This record gives sequence, C-alpha cells and structure tokens, in this order.
Amino acid sequence: MLIGQGRGAAALVVFLAATLLSCSSPEEDPPRNDAGASSPPRTAPADPAAAEPAADATTPSVEKVRDAFATLQATLDDDCTPGNCDYFLGRVHEELTGLDKAMKADPKGPGHFKEPLELTSKLWKTLGDDTSTPNLEKHRPELIGTRDKINLWMQDRPDDYS
Repeated sequence: MLIGQGRGAAALVVFLAATLLSCSSPEEDPPRNDAGASSPPRTAPADPAAAEPAADATTPSVEKVRDAFATLQATLDDDCTPGNCDYFLGRVHEELTGLDKAMKADPKGPGHFKEPLELTSKLWKTLGDDTSTPNLEKHRPELIGTRDKINLWMQDRPDDYS
C-alpha cells in the first residue's frame, strides 16, 4: 500500500466492516438486556406498499371510459371490406364490450351512462351469445348503428372522455 492511500484504504475497510455488521441474519440470537431476557425481535419498518393487497392476476382491470371510448372511435374510419370484415366487426363488438364494462365500473355510476348502456343492452339481446362472424355480419346494421349512436352521445359529453 502506498503511503498516501493509507487513510482511504482504512476508511474503506471501516465502511465495509460497518456495512457487513449492519446486515444481520434472522438466525442470530437477539441481543439481551441487562436482566438477561431476550429483547423483542427487530422488525423492518412497515412497507405501505406491502400492506396493500396485490392485484389478483385473474381479475382483469377495467379501462377508463375515456380510453375505451378512444378505442371505439378508432373504428370509425374503418369499414367492412373484403378480407377485413370479420376483423372489423369483431373489433367493433370488442370495443363496445369494453366501453360497456368501463361505463358500468365508472365512479359516476351506470346511471350516468344510461342511454349508451341501454343501446349496448339492446345489442347484446339481439346478438345473443353468438359473436361469430356470420352472426355479427347478420346484425351489422345494429352493431354499427350502436357504435355510431354511442359516439354521438359521447361527443355531446366531452367531460366524460377528456
């Protein structure tokens, strides 16, 4: 060791030793007080994030109304073209489903979105459980009409999606 480096090296050794001593393993005996009784075990400070329940991976999160509406609006410039119709109709259905869920879960409550929820409810009854391309094609006017009516309703309420 060079003479000029003695203090720096010594400080580093002290720092490393202090760091190693501050790390205690759970297998160590707890320190004893003057009476010889064990002190309560040391615990780490409570982590507020750890106290919150973790999100259940099986529970899907619901989009905000503004986000669901934005993805529905993205279908406005698209149309049923040869080779694209099944994708387009499926996407409109999917976006309406997402917006329906978002409106029902919104803090303003489903009553705030009464008209669009009535429109989707009527569409769901028309489609039934059949979301196949032939059924969506059969009910294309109702599917696209519902999308367009909800778009107009939302356009009159910019505070719901801004």
